Amino acid sequence: MTDMPARRFDLIAFDWDGTLYDSTRLIVRCIQAAVVDVGGAKPSENDAAWVIGLGLAEALARAAPDVPREKYAELGARYRYHYLQHQDDLVLFDGVLPMLDALRERGHKLAVATGKSRRGLNEALATVALRDRFDASRTADETFGKPHPRMLLELMDELDVPADRTLMIGDTTHDLQLAINAGCASVGVSYGAHEPDSFDALAPLHVAHSVSGLTEWLLANA
Repeated sequence: MTDMPARRFDLIAFDWDGTLYDSTRLIVRCIQAAVVDVGGAKPSENDAAWVIGLGLAEALARAAPDVPREKYAELGARYRYHYLQHQDDLVLFDGVLPMLDALRERGHKLAVATGKSRRGLNEALATVALRDRFDASRTADETFGKPHPRMLLELMDELDVPADRTLMIGDTTHDLQLAINAGCASVGVSYGAHEPDSFDALAPLHVAHSVSGLTEWLLANA
């Protein structure tokens, strides 16, 4: 029998949207619709996708530079309205549950570090029955948003894992910069919001092009 590779990382932290959850296209459409609703110029798909992963307030402000600050509350409300119309249509990427189970079986602690709100993440976790698969989570509205390192530092502190034993996985440059700022290694995935060419300067250990590819790499290298 072949020995299992030694565990390199004790904590694996995942971004949510675009990494575990197939929500990128919906988020882009909701951002575009919300901006138009409050009288702003419709952002391009690329511009709307770029802000995914940031906290909601910052993301919407960057996606709608022509919308005055006094309309930000309305902008956020319109985004939430559009998102809630379709959130039950969203699903995990194929292979996510077996991947998480394989990592837990091998003794990794698993966490979520996301730009979603706490309410939004809790609803998503309940919808897909994922709550018991994660040891901890942080959202942008209860700490600092990405790429500020606070959410990842808090997860490491809560789970008592040092930076050199922590791996951050995400689909955006915000996720990879978060890892750098927290002193952690990272892995990027190319099937989410940001083009993988933008990852090069942030030196992830690997870029996975599918969940199955991510699983294979993690079981061999993490």
